[in-house]
Amino acid sequence: MPAAKRKDPYENFNFRVEIDGITQAGFSEVSVLEASVDVVEYREGNELSHVRKLPGRVKYGNVTLKWGVTNSQELYNWWKSVRDGNVIRKNMSIVLMDQQRNDVKRWNVREAWPVSYKVGPLDAKGNDVLIEELEITNEGVEQA
Repeated sequence: MPAAKRKDPYENFNFRVEIDGITQAGFSEVSVLEASVDVVEYREGNELSHVRKLPGRVKYGNVTLKWGVTNSQELYNWWKSVRDGNVIRKNMSIVLMDQQRNDVKRWNVREAWPVSYKVGPLDAKGNDVLIEELEITNEGVEQA
C-alpha cells in the first residue's frame, strides 16, 4: 500500500495584499481574519427550563495592515478621505502563497474602509524599521 502524500502546513510569511486601485509593496503583517455568529437565546412559553439557541447576526473583525514607512501616500490618502467624511469602500484580497510563490489560499474582503491609522513609535535608540498601521473594517470575508 503506497504511503499517503505528506501535506505540510503553509508558512505565514509568504503573502500579498491586493486592494482595488492601490499598489503597495511589502506588508510586514496582516492581522488574523475573524468572523463570528451571534447566538440568540430563545425560550418558548411551554418550556420552562429549556433555552433554544438560534443563529443571529454574522460579524466580521477588522483587518490590520502593517508596513514599513516609505514615500508612498496611497494608503494614507485612503484613510484621509474617510477622516474627511468621504468613505471610499474597496474590495481587497489577502493571498497566501507556497514556497514556490504560487497562490494557495485567498481571502476576499468586501466593502472595506479604514477606521484608524497609526505610525510609530519613533525611537532614537532603536534600529527597527518605522511601521505604519491601518485598521480596516469590512462587511464580509470569504475564502475563495
